[in-house]
Formats: sequence, structure tokens, C-alpha cells
Amino acid sequence: MVGSAFVTGADRGVGLALTGALLAEGARVFAGQYAAEVPALQRLKDNYADQLHVLRLDISRDDSVAEALRATSEHTDRIDLLINNGAILGDIKATVMDSLNYEEMMTVFNVNALGSLRMSQAFMPLLLNGESKCLVNISSEAGSIGDCRRDSWYAYCMSKAALNMQSKLIHNRIKPLGGRVLVVHPGWVQTYMQGKLDVGATLTPEQSAGSILKVIEARLKIDAEHLACDYVDYEDRALKW
Repeated sequence: MVGSAFVTGADRGVGLALTGALLAEGARVFAGQYAAEVPALQRLKDNYADQLHVLRLDISRDDSVAEALRATSEHTDRIDLLINNGAILGDIKATVMDSLNYEEMMTVFNVNALGSLRMSQAFMPLLLNGESKCLVNISSEAGSIGDCRRDSWYAYCMSKAALNMQSKLIHNRIKPLGGRVLVVHPGWVQTYMQGKLDVGATLTPEQSAGSILKVIEARLKIDAEHLACDYVDYEDRALKW
């Protein structure tokens, strides 16, 4: 599908599954690792020693993103696909009638919205040197204003709505240069975002990642000049902005 890719939030969940699936397809993958030790990533490294480059990455910090760019640039001057997947949840219970933790909200916003922007801005020269020039932001249905039914989840919903706007702004700038931007909701996935495995979720990370890559592959078959900045779910169903 693509020759090279960078995936943030590759420690576990959808990011780890995307990394594994891309490696299986023969791609060279640069994986952003936040946690100090990730045995699953190490197992992938053991199996794909020549394809996988694991980099420590905290997308909430300018210096960490800059170091990841420096380390990546030691190996290549181009990437075909950048998947901004790293995100955190924050409080999902408090409503406007409750006490709200604004400091935590700023942390969530810094990761979910500004973290993706840090990566996109820093890696844009490498991305535009690539063949596919494809930027994928993993968002959420929670970022949809048109379909919002919640009365809480402030930090997460607002940060994902900001990510959606960011995606369109980037799309408007890089489309004339052959770039393409896709915004994807991964579905309800069995992850640890709430501090424990969400066993009630309908998708495994592998199922979500496999579907997301199919959506990306379909977009790569279309000339970038004919593409809009689509906001879709993992089955390529359009979502309301």
C-alpha cells in the first residue's frame, strides 16, 4: 500500500495494530512510543528488525517531536503516510453542572489537538517528499458537532472537534501540493483509554486497524486533486462535521 509510514501512539491499541498491519504489508514503519517499555512493540521489532524503527515520542512536547523528526531523518528524507493516532481521554463524567478540571482539559487538548498539529507541521517536509503524501488523523465520532448527543466528555469531544478543524485547514494548504488529508473515527474499540480494557467494545484493535487501512487504500487510488477532506468512520461511512 505505502512504502513508509509514521504512526503515533503505537504503544498499544489501534496504534500498535496499525503498526503491525503496515509491517505485514511490507511498509517501513516509524513507530512513536510513549511508554518506557512496550513488550508488544519489541516483539514486532524482533520480527521486523529491518522495517521497524521505534522512537520515543511525547507528542505534547515540542522538543520530543523535534527529536523524533531528527531521528527519522537519519534514515529517510520522505514518508508516504503519517497517522496521527496518539490521544488521551480525560474526564468523561462531569457536566456543566459539576466542578470541571480545566488543567486536565488543557492537557487533553495539548495531546489530542496540538499533538497532532506538532507532528503534522514538523513532518510535513518529509510527507510532501513522499509518493502518497497522505495524512490521516484518527479522530472520533465524539468530535462531531452535528451528531453530538453527550452532555459531558468536554475535554475529549472538544479536542477532537478541534482536530477535525485542524485537518481541514491542513488539507486546504497541502492539496495544491498533491497532499491529502483523511479524518477517521476508528469505531468503538477494545482499548485501555478509560484505564482498563473496554471489553464491551465491538471491535478489536486489529479489526479497527484493518478496516482503517482499507479506507486509506481506497483514498490512495484516487488522485489527490479530486479528494475532499473526508470525515468518515472505519467502514468509510461519512460522519457529520
